[in-house]
Amino acid sequence: MEYQGSADMNGVCSSKLVTEYLCRNGFGELTIESKKLPVQDQSETSRKKAEDESRLPALEAAYTTILRGLGENTERQGLLRTPLRAAKAMQFLTKGYHETIYDILNDAIFDEDHDEMVIVKDIDMFSLCEHHLVPFFGKVHIGYLPSKKVVGLSKLARIVEIYSRRLQVQERLTKQIAMAISEALQPAGVAVVIEAAHMCMVMRGVQKMNSRTVTSTMLGVFREDPKTREEFLALSKNS
Repeated sequence: MEYQGSADMNGVCSSKLVTEYLCRNGFGELTIESKKLPVQDQSETSRKKAEDESRLPALEAAYTTILRGLGENTERQGLLRTPLRAAKAMQFLTKGYHETIYDILNDAIFDEDHDEMVIVKDIDMFSLCEHHLVPFFGKVHIGYLPSKKVVGLSKLARIVEIYSRRLQVQERLTKQIAMAISEALQPAGVAVVIEAAHMCMVMRGVQKMNSRTVTSTMLGVFREDPKTREEFLALSKNS
């Protein structure tokens, strides 16, 4: 099995699989050759955990500075451990930087003589706006047209999780999810639609409580064939 392309547009790649890795403008270009996607080994998981722990003191100190800059007393009871808790929370909310689709796909790509549309919709998504560091959240709808290969359905939700657990803009997030699926499966087409509420528009700024942002990425036959695209959009909207 051979994958070529740029699924990880934040430039985070698995060193065990990458034989050629170029980064231009934040896009990772990968050439990957593997008969079987390996399970992420324990030593790599331990390394990432140790890396997070080594960065905690700096993050904790930064949150302490922020609280003091707001005029708060960081020695009062309610805030004594807030910088540490906030640092750990931020690491969790951005844990996608440590993950790639090759970590989670494992053996979940199957040869299957199926060429009809597959849709997984209403996948919950939570992410952080990279402009204000406040949440945006909503639903992701994914469709693909297999080309003799299908993926375990839960893996589509895991791909959403990998890219949403980073500092993001919704437009890029939509495209990253679509391109990752396209690279892994090499299907006839991929469609991704995200509908989300942005707290930067609800809690601050224009404060429009009911506003929603919808973005889409269409690849392959979904982009080229209006009827296929319309079928996906209709099915993804049906309750």
